[in-house]
Amino acid sequence: MSLAAIPLVIQVPVAALAGYGVGTLHFRSLARVADMMLAGRMIAVVLQLARLAVLAGFLILAALAGPGPLIAAAIGVLVARARVLKGARS
Repeated sequence: MSLAAIPLVIQVPVAALAGYGVGTLHFRSLARVADMMLAGRMIAVVLQLARLAVLAGFLILAALAGPGPLIAAAIGVLVARARVLKGARS
């Protein structure tokens, strides 16, 4: 079964929810990686690269599904960013 067989009406909300999930993990892990870098732990560099690779891989996969899922996934990531930052300020 290819992605083309799945209706766009299903692809877009699934991409948005997945984007929210990946974005939440990405931005929540940022504080931990930053703390590790400040402490001089070099494993933080590897974790940072892994964070970026997972996010990039997810967005590439969404792009392969088409423009609708890519935009929905990106919106999900941006909403997650806003929610994580709002929680960090409180």
